[in-house]
Amino acid sequence: MKIDIKPLSTNEAWQGRRFKSSKYKTFEQEFIYKMPALELPDSPFKLTLDFGFSNRGADLDNPVKMSIDCLQKKYKFNDNLIYQLVINKIIVKKGDEFINYLFETWN
Repeated sequence: MKIDIKPLSTNEAWQGRRFKSSKYKTFEQEFIYKMPALELPDSPFKLTLDFGFSNRGADLDNPVKMSIDCLQKKYKFNDNLIYQLVINKIIVKKGDEFINYLFETWN
């Protein structure tokens, strides 16, 4: 499912070590709101995440944790059921940022 939202970096997500920043809270609400209803395949899962970044210098791994946490919250699964994670960085024009995700049964 492609969600048109700019991936959030780790630095933007946390205030200190334990508290979600206001940017993270806004990102989480918007991302979860935009996610469609989805029936997950049988677990364990392979999860593919594509991040559309407008900044070539963006770190690929920064938005992974926040994105998985939002997916868990929306689709009610435990991330220990993810046995394979594929992450892709795609460069897009500013304003065209996105997160695309795909669940598949892991074999």
